[in-house]
Amino acid sequence: MSPQEAITAAMRAVLTGTGALSAPVNGVFDAPPQRAVRPYLLVDEAILTDWSTKDQDGREVRTAVLVRDSGATRQRVRALAADVEAAIAAMPAALGGGWRIVSRVLVRTRVVDEGASGVTAVVEHRVRMLRGG
Repeated sequence: MSPQEAITAAMRAVLTGTGALSAPVNGVFDAPPQRAVRPYLLVDEAILTDWSTKDQDGREVRTAVLVRDSGATRQRVRALAADVEAAIAAMPAALGGGWRIVSRVLVRTRVVDEGASGVTAVVEHRVRMLRGG
């Protein structure tokens, strides 16, 4: 399993399996959905860089989860963004393909006004992971 697949699968699993997120959102997607009703979560494409050691394969991963919501108010999107932060913080260290998380840090959470279509919260993390040993 590639590091991209390992982290994306783990993020989708924790976001779909979290009770705080499962009721209020209408899905977790890897690509912009054609007909989803907001609010929903979009796991953006991760950015991976080498973080290997002398004897272990490693990656530093920049992840982003977009919380897409309708309406002009920001209370619900902020609450959902906080739930995303908590879910990522609670993600198990063991990933597929022998990968494991060694650190995760919230980089930033930002709310973006989209005008008439709604608001989006962007929740970004830095995850460092190693495979093997």
